[in-house]
Amino acid sequence: MYGAIVVLLAGLAGFALWSGRTSGAAVASEAGAAADAPKPSTPPNARTASPEADAAAQALAALGPHKQARLPPIPFRSYAPPRPASVVTAAYQFAAEHPEITSYVPCFCGCEQAGHRGNHDCFVRDRAANGDVVEWEEHGLECAVCIDVATRSRQMYASGASVRDIRTAIEKEFVPTSPVMTPTPKPPAHDH
Repeated sequence: MYGAIVVLLAGLAGFALWSGRTSGAAVASEAGAAADAPKPSTPPNARTASPEADAAAQALAALGPHKQARLPPIPFRSYAPPRPASVVTAAYQFAAEHPEITSYVPCFCGCEQAGHRGNHDCFVRDRAANGDVVEWEEHGLECAVCIDVATRSRQMYASGASVRDIRTAIEKEFVPTSPVMTPTPKPPAHDH
């Protein structure tokens, strides 16, 4: 009786080996392929954009490039910001004048905890009905990540990159070093 059970178990084990992976080399090859697979393009704990965030980004993008005759003064502090004042000023101005870009570019500093949906929210707190900035978000003054994301976006925009290309490059640059990302909507497919 015990002999029949041993033969049956050996037969089942042999069948499992024959029908499954039959060599350690095959298993190692598949494990290597999994390790070489591309890493996710977003941090593992990144949240997806809500329908409200999508609508907000679309409304901002509808403003298009938005030149404003007179921007409010940037609320610099008595101490130096993390980047030169000229770089900080350029970041604020870019966010004000290009909501069609910054509303689709994520931020990676953890500011989603403050309700930010993208890099635009790091610099602009409120706009008038006509799209003019009426209040700055002070967080951008203190955060090198926010400033760097806006600066990189501005540089790419000046070189003719589309918002989709800008976002792709920003994610490629910042995701590897950041555990978080704002829940920023993806740019529309008809981006230039």
